[in-house]
Amino acid sequence: MVRAILSAASRAPSGTNFQPWHVHVVTGETRAALTRAVIQAAAAGERCDEYAYAPVPVGEPYLSRRRKVGYDLYRLYGIARDDFAARKTAMLRNFEFFGAPVGLFFTMEKHLLFGSWLDCGMFMQNVMILARAHELETCAQQAWCEYGGIVHQQLGIPNTHIVLSGMALGHPDPNAPENTLISDRVNIDEFAVFHR
Repeated sequence: MVRAILSAASRAPSGTNFQPWHVHVVTGETRAALTRAVIQAAAAGERCDEYAYAPVPVGEPYLSRRRKVGYDLYRLYGIARDDFAARKTAMLRNFEFFGAPVGLFFTMEKHLLFGSWLDCGMFMQNVMILARAHELETCAQQAWCEYGGIVHQQLGIPNTHIVLSGMALGHPDPNAPENTLISDRVNIDEFAVFHR
């Protein structure tokens, strides 16, 4: 099933047909060993970012949007805003793939430029859509890139590649409170300009 999803996803648009994406699929003991290693590093504060995801500091309106979706998720978990220990525990669930049996890691060669990032994003979106055709769900997880060095080491990813994102793949749990979250989206008039 995973092979079928990835094979079909490879029809993603790719400028000049670079097809820059690479995928590492983890299951079983490899998945468990990676989970243990990253959770241990997170507990010890040994973060090793693969790349900067957002500017520092994060400005508006992005900061407010990020905070709201985080607070909404914690509310569904039953976690108070000031309960930082529970928030950390919830965040660490990323590194267990939220219970999904399959983890995917998307990489590309480091020397490639922004066009290849676009191509890989479209490939990842295809994976997410195609998973639904197999009655599966996904969760894109950039959080893994906060421990990119460990992902490289555990999976033997060469240093010439950059880890773009992780992704959980499995059967959805409709009773999980977090799966009821519907994040806010701005109105089309705030992001689209129609030129006539």
